[in-house]
Amino acid sequence: MFTIGDFARHGRVSVRMLRHYDAIGLLRPAHVDPHSGYRFYEAAQLARLNRVIALKELGFTLEQVRSILDEQVGAEELRGMLRLRQAELETALAEARARLAQVGARLRAIESEGRMSTQDVVVKRIPAVRIAELSGIAASFGPEDIGPVVGPLYEELCARLEAAGVTGFGPGIAYYEDAGRGDGSVLVHAGMTVPEGTRVEGVEVLVLPGLEEAATVVHRGSMDEILPTAQTLASWIDTHGYVSAGYARELYLECPEDTSRWVTELQEPVTRA
Repeated sequence: MFTIGDFARHGRVSVRMLRHYDAIGLLRPAHVDPHSGYRFYEAAQLARLNRVIALKELGFTLEQVRSILDEQVGAEELRGMLRLRQAELETALAEARARLAQVGARLRAIESEGRMSTQDVVVKRIPAVRIAELSGIAASFGPEDIGPVVGPLYEELCARLEAAGVTGFGPGIAYYEDAGRGDGSVLVHAGMTVPEGTRVEGVEVLVLPGLEEAATVVHRGSMDEILPTAQTLASWIDTHGYVSAGYARELYLECPEDTSRWVTELQEPVTRA
């Protein structure tokens, strides 16, 4: 047997925690000396301790942990519960990271107010282009809603093009329009330029009309950080006698694995005010 101190050391927990678990009946000592009151534990109790800590770390209350363990949940069932809880926490973590990225983008937009150069904005005609595309609905035009839609669309689109043996496709062009639901949702089009004659099952191939006039600017960096660039473009449009005529297209010129090295051209249709 182990003293409470030795057992705590082997379990990588504190003595105070073990005393608390004993007090609430969650993990009783294997033996308590009737004269000294010293607690002693067996190595086999480390298994229950590991389950207690794992469940607690995954967000279960101690009362819930006790209920789960007292029902003698099997190792396989417990493993399934933990995996489910792990997936939930990973999803929550991903969402928190996405929110943090958007807060950072807003902060950079605030910090760059009045300081970003608009000299690189160019008004030009955008020619029509043949694309293969998949589309989906995003709840809003906010990055937190667009990103989770457009990313998987491009993954699926590229996989289908490659499976069909289409070569020489790209660069990517994403464009947007109101979904027509009256709730602010956006229809997301994820497209790749393709050669004439391209046919892929389940993929729409069309000629994307050109834009007679578009205010354009090149963004360098992750799309999570595009807000300051997009708002600089908006400022230029407003101060140079133009009116926006729709959502800006995104032409993905360079998309290496390191998203901080992406190069994207924003192409916002405009008309004279």
